[in-house]
Amino acid sequence: MPRREATRRLPRLSFGGAPIGNLYAGVTESDAIETVQHALQSGVRHFDTAPYYGYGLSETRLGAALAGTPRSDYSLSTKVGRLLLDADASQPAPDDGFAVSGRRAVFDYSRDGVMRSLESSLRRLGTDHVEILLLHDIGALTHGVRHPAVLRQALDEALPAMAELRSQGVCKAIGLGVNEQDVCLQVMPEFALDVIMLAGRYTLFEQRHSAPLMAEAVQRNVAVMAAGPYNSGLLGADDAPGATYNYAPADAATRARAQRYYDLCSRLGTTVGAAALQFPLAHPAVATVVCGLRSPDEVDSAVRRMQAPLPPALWDELRQSDLLDASASTP
Repeated sequence: MPRREATRRLPRLSFGGAPIGNLYAGVTESDAIETVQHALQSGVRHFDTAPYYGYGLSETRLGAALAGTPRSDYSLSTKVGRLLLDADASQPAPDDGFAVSGRRAVFDYSRDGVMRSLESSLRRLGTDHVEILLLHDIGALTHGVRHPAVLRQALDEALPAMAELRSQGVCKAIGLGVNEQDVCLQVMPEFALDVIMLAGRYTLFEQRHSAPLMAEAVQRNVAVMAAGPYNSGLLGADDAPGATYNYAPADAATRARAQRYYDLCSRLGTTVGAAALQFPLAHPAVATVVCGLRSPDEVDSAVRRMQAPLPPALWDELRQSDLLDASASTP
């Protein structure tokens, strides 16, 4: 399959599978399966997950929900870079946001780790291939002083192993799944990627720092999957800013700036959620927006927001209010 072909087929809206892995709060098995199936019925055709999301719970639930659906009717992305282990009861529970006990995850960017991780993922998902395989959470903010060694292993072992899997047809496109733009700029000149999933860095709320990455992606024909469009909840509610930003409590200045988006959108008769979902798709690098969903109601909300008409004046007013970078592509 030609490079980027798998990403050209991505829909405008993709299903983010972290919430059905009990991110921040528990989701019952039946509710998780109902949510995935409702997304299918609503026209969502790409589903993203990772072993890390609920320590395999997201993948297992996704596999169960999609069982019986013709494989050609949907596409999948998952990630490598961590291995799952049984948790020792004497160890403190990981502070990573997943309401799951008895399991933990450890980083492993070795060739063997990549192969073992994907083999386990395919078993949980009930399939023999995924369309997109992403290397999860490399970067200096994540790994600190270990970043140079992690980056070297990613380039020498993990990414070549992923390319091998692509050549075997086990996946159709490979790339990075990260929250950090700098590491993408480090990797792209060194290794040919098909796709980057960038979470929370190219959104309605922030674009300026990711501009070099987005330009480089266009230049190198790398598709961007824009994840975290609500900046981990900050712009997710209908009527007021959320309490979290970057997976942590939002400070007063961040919430005050977010409130300005709500005030402006309300005055123009639209919603922040609709603008946040539709905005990234105007950039020529962006292939899809990946939105985390945990209930049928959230699926319905995302579909409505993606289809909602937006007032033409919105983008100019956001720019004039210094809420949108002057050079940002807009719908």
